[in-house]
Amino acid sequence: MITVKDNPVKNMNTDAEPQDVLLEEKPDRRLLSYVPDEDGLRNNHDRRGAFREDEHGIIDYKLYQQEDKRGQRYLVDYEVTVELPHQIGKRELVGKAVDISTTGMLLKLSHEETENIHKADQVKLNFVITPGSMPEGYEMKIKKLRARCIRLVKKEDGTMLCGLEFIDTLAQYAAHKRQNYLLGASAFCLGIITLVIIMMRAESVVYFRFNRWLYLYSIIAATFLLSRYFFAVFYRPVPIDSKYTPGVTVIIPCFNEENWIKRTIHSCINQDYPADNLEVIVVDDHSNDHSVERIKEAIAEIKAADTEKGSYHTDTRIRYIVQPVNKGKREAMALGAVEAKHELLVFVDSDSFLDPFAVRNIVQPFKDKEMGGVSGRTDVANTYTNALTRMQSVRYYIAFRIMKAAESYFDAVTCLSGPLSCYRRDLVLKYADAWLNQKFLGQRATFGDDRSMTNFILRHNRTAYQDSAVCATIVPNSYTVFLKQQMRWKRSWLRESLIAARYIWKKEPFMSLSFYMGLMVPIAAPIIVLYNLIYVPVMHRVFPVTFVVGMILMALLMSMAQLFLRRSSTWIFGMWFCLYYEAVLLWQMPVAWFTFWKSTWGTRLTPADLAEMEKERLKKERKEEKKKHASKR
Repeated sequence: MITVKDNPVKNMNTDAEPQDVLLEEKPDRRLLSYVPDEDGLRNNHDRRGAFREDEHGIIDYKLYQQEDKRGQRYLVDYEVTVELPHQIGKRELVGKAVDISTTGMLLKLSHEETENIHKADQVKLNFVITPGSMPEGYEMKIKKLRARCIRLVKKEDGTMLCGLEFIDTLAQYAAHKRQNYLLGASAFCLGIITLVIIMMRAESVVYFRFNRWLYLYSIIAATFLLSRYFFAVFYRPVPIDSKYTPGVTVIIPCFNEENWIKRTIHSCINQDYPADNLEVIVVDDHSNDHSVERIKEAIAEIKAADTEKGSYHTDTRIRYIVQPVNKGKREAMALGAVEAKHELLVFVDSDSFLDPFAVRNIVQPFKDKEMGGVSGRTDVANTYTNALTRMQSVRYYIAFRIMKAAESYFDAVTCLSGPLSCYRRDLVLKYADAWLNQKFLGQRATFGDDRSMTNFILRHNRTAYQDSAVCATIVPNSYTVFLKQQMRWKRSWLRESLIAARYIWKKEPFMSLSFYMGLMVPIAAPIIVLYNLIYVPVMHRVFPVTFVVGMILMALLMSMAQLFLRRSSTWIFGMWFCLYYEAVLLWQMPVAWFTFWKSTWGTRLTPADLAEMEKERLKKERKEEKKKHASKR
């Protein structure tokens, strides 16, 4: 089933926006299903059938998480054809799948049909897993998947539910039918693409003397990109030490997020983490919608769910604060840091949803005392809404799994992303005043909070990326909102990159060189594109074949990396993103150079946005008055 959710009322232009498509997980009967029971009356690991300890009492968390994901069920509405064996009269039955996991499904059938399935040792299933009904990589056509009936449930309306267990899991089926092929094909393509890019850059060296600046740019751009992919290969997340559970305060800054804030709060408190070492603080920045009501409802539901003698301590470890006036996201985050009682701070955006193991994973790099901040991985929650969200899904995954992973290899991640990041509390408080009062060329910085704090941390400490700490976030589903978001990001990227350029040379030499290449490439890109696609064809009557082929190869590199790592049908949208970037997003960079001082978000009605709208309204009224006076004359 593809679940359609109402779009959050947080955008400046919500007319004609598509509704978001999200995975619909089958809810657990308990709201706090992942929180360990301190009394030991219920063991979370035993219940999920993945309890593994060595002689020192250390849990094999990698296996535990894998088995938990395998058992996660999703609500669906598939039509399923069931092939019965010869022994009971071979024929086909048609039913409806109610829910599905990688290991089995719940099938709705009539009473007579269920009896026939129950008699069979095995049956064969045929159905289609539609995009968005299961995690990326599982969308496929299933033919003759062997299964057996393990339980029957009779409903009040007379229909029967048959619990089917797959003989081979969907992951095994996919690997056998297509994923091994996709893995091999994408690996082969990645090798060929890389080889061709290297050969083209070798040609640039040969012809360097004919156009030094152009060929220098092409060499730097290729070196920067390929080096990121190269070092990402060697990246590994820090493994979980089940005994390492430092105190963590999750801080959720919220502004006008009434549609998603409840889900965010639930995901943050329902963590596989010791209850006495985890608290959640929601800071509402004076929302002008119903966010505060939703926050109160979520906290009330969580406290009501803590029925086992208060063993989850929800009375003391989840609370909210409402700002008397809107002060901005930084102020909300800083207030949460001051109120926090634990040594580590996890910041979560109010439209992002944590994986149940996110907190346990993201704290692991802090066993290194020099570690100052860690970024988790952000996936797109509404991937299958439309082509735009699919495109962003590929971009997000490559940005984290390739770009941040390569930076993390050198312990120098330059942006600890807002949806999920963790900091040492003492460092946040140390830099809080400078962060809150940050100015750039005389203008107060009102966004780019994550990059800005990362800059303060990275000066004297290490920063890392933890791929196993995962959250899912809602991305813009309309081009109007998306372009406004991208413009804001480019302004903050330009500001913070210029700041980072002052100290990054003190870090590891290769990392520093890569950073400066990454700074130069997007800034110079508009000029290079104009030169190749406009100047050369017009002035020299030559079609820029080499440039166009190079651009296509860079797009294919992203798409093949997505296919190799995720085996997802979204891979083709990596090419679409690269082409869209060259045609549209690239040209936001020159605009960002001259509008870095703007304080509006563009995607939500902050006071700065309201002031800008009022300014535009008054300007429009003045123009209309001038027209009226002119017509009277």
